Amino acid sequence: MLVIACPGQGSQTPGFLTPWLEVPGFADRLHWLSVVAGLDLEAHGTTSDAETIRDTAVAQPLIVASGLVSLLALFPQPADAFTVIGAGAGHSVGEITAAAASGVLSAEQAMVLVRERGRAMADASAQAPTGMSAVVGGDPEEVAAVLERHGLVAANANGAGQVVAAGTREQLEALRGDAPARARVIPLQVAGAFHTEHMAPAVPVLERLARAITTHDPRVLLASNADGTVVHDGREVLSRLVAQVARPVRWDRCMETFADLGVTGVLEVPPAGTLANLAKRALPGVETFALKTPDQLDAAREFVARHGERSTVTTTPTWRLVVAPAKGVVRVQGPREEGARVEAGAVVARVEGLRDGVDASAPHGGSVVEWLVEDGDPVSPGQPLVRLHPAGGAA
Repeated sequence: MLVIACPGQGSQTPGFLTPWLEVPGFADRLHWLSVVAGLDLEAHGTTSDAETIRDTAVAQPLIVASGLVSLLALFPQPADAFTVIGAGAGHSVGEITAAAASGVLSAEQAMVLVRERGRAMADASAQAPTGMSAVVGGDPEEVAAVLERHGLVAANANGAGQVVAAGTREQLEALRGDAPARARVIPLQVAGAFHTEHMAPAVPVLERLARAITTHDPRVLLASNADGTVVHDGREVLSRLVAQVARPVRWDRCMETFADLGVTGVLEVPPAGTLANLAKRALPGVETFALKTPDQLDAAREFVARHGERSTVTTTPTWRLVVAPAKGVVRVQGPREEGARVEAGAVVARVEGLRDGVDASAPHGGSVVEWLVEDGDPVSPGQPLVRLHPAGGAA
């Protein structure tokens, strides 16, 4: 199975888009998204200096646009992607890239959302001097204890022995002087304490925008930053995107979901490198590919051909299925008889895993056509549980 990974803020470097402008159509598509974003993304991806593209309001639209346009270079016919990509996920703002690439949002909706996300988070960052530091290595329990002692939040749990602490500048300075044993504390060049309560002012801004956005259910399996669960309803994907600006990123859980899915290959889109490196350390035996420059496109297509397989959600209308959000044992809670009505939003099953249980609900409602599992069956993330007919029950 092939996973597409979309990087987050901090992955951008000066000039990283320069070689991509030679790809036919790339510059025109980037210009189109620049118009939507109200930013000169071509300049920011080629000639702008590190300080300029570190600005949250610039970095976030630049990263999302880069991922979307490079995916079109890899898959000139987007429909082809859905026949080979098994799952997708994005780290932090990369979730917007993944949501658009999977069909939840249009590219234009994604650019408006990320434009306002970047602005709102920059405004929230300006309210107090905050920041983030990577904590690499150390005993996980000791790292957690030290962060708690200094009032810091593990804003990114990235797996592979890496946690990103976030809080005030004073709290981060105290952490540098009291680093956990066998751990390195590396200050990050970011504008604020992202994915913490310091970003709460940005949430209502995005909530209002989200109310006007029409979504579609994803055409591939999407693993959520919030907890690694597979989310199969477009409105829930959008809701999680909004809430995530003030909640920790659990990339470690996303990689656990990749393992549960049986992934064999992870391809990271530009600006690539960070997530592929994390996957190398956390997913032994899984091949990775960091797509950084266009001269790698042929090799990337070979990588896709090697690992790609048809997604389970592309062969059946997504609005008729309820799928397992995580790996575990399914406990049927909804009606089982054919033709039984299921209300929109009703919980139809619970998946009990090693960590906890996760409810599976029917976002659109409908009537039962058939159950595809039995009570007590083991299930994998994204596995279809029940097929619903939307007539008389769609919401």
